[in-house]
Amino acid sequence: MNTPTNFKKVWFITGASRGLGALIAKAALADGNAVVAAGRDTAAIIERLGQSPSLLPVALDVTRPEQAQAAVAAALDAFGRIDVLVNNAGFGLLGAVEESSDADVRRMYDTNVFGLLNVTRAVLPAMRARRAGHVINISSIGGFRSGAGFGAYCSTKFAVEGLTEALRDELAPLGIHATVVEPGYFRTDFLDATSLVVAPGEIADYAATSGQVRQKAVHLNHQQPGDPVKLAAAMVELANAAEPPLRLPLGSDTLAAIADKQAYVARETQAWEALARSTDFAAG
Repeated sequence: MNTPTNFKKVWFITGASRGLGALIAKAALADGNAVVAAGRDTAAIIERLGQSPSLLPVALDVTRPEQAQAAVAAALDAFGRIDVLVNNAGFGLLGAVEESSDADVRRMYDTNVFGLLNVTRAVLPAMRARRAGHVINISSIGGFRSGAGFGAYCSTKFAVEGLTEALRDELAPLGIHATVVEPGYFRTDFLDATSLVVAPGEIADYAATSGQVRQKAVHLNHQQPGDPVKLAAAMVELANAAEPPLRLPLGSDTLAAIADKQAYVARETQAWEALARSTDFAAG
């Protein structure tokens, strides 16, 4: 077993065989950290990241709690601790809410929400024992603002946001940080078939809303404005921060979406304030 002093920090990253997960793992390794790279295909992890004493590929289907427990046990046996958990595994679903099948939505929740919970539950006991650690949950621009065509997917990221807010309050007294990261559109394979399920049935009434989003996704694929290598570097900076934020939006598109939604909520709240206040019991 490696001693805890061998590396700056020990990272545990899910969905590390490709995409953002692999890039984050590569950046963490370059920063002098040990990385437990978790994914369903360990051969793909080794092919992408190579082999070194600072890298431990582990097989993990996040929807299987017993695999999460086994992967964490292997990480602790190899490195003695886990300092940073990055819950990155997940996939998307494109289609109107009504077009999204029960099977596809449930499968997405199993990975994006329940899978995140499985891994978090497996990692937290070791962090609590040390009174140190950082849980980083990858959300999305869609975790702050939903929209036509991505309603079911955004609902999973809304769940991640709510879980992370609660984790922050629960873990802060124990010396553990929790951050939700909200990337915008980054030039990865997220809009490819490997990461995005497209609802097969289209309803004509949604042609002008979710139907348009389907078309835009085709043209946006691999033309996204965000640089994934810079995102990975930002993740390292986040993990190294002494006082990390609850939320970290990444990308100018996410910043604009947050500003637009906050302005919308402020306008709507003001317009309906009188009715909202009228539901209190009368004073006295």
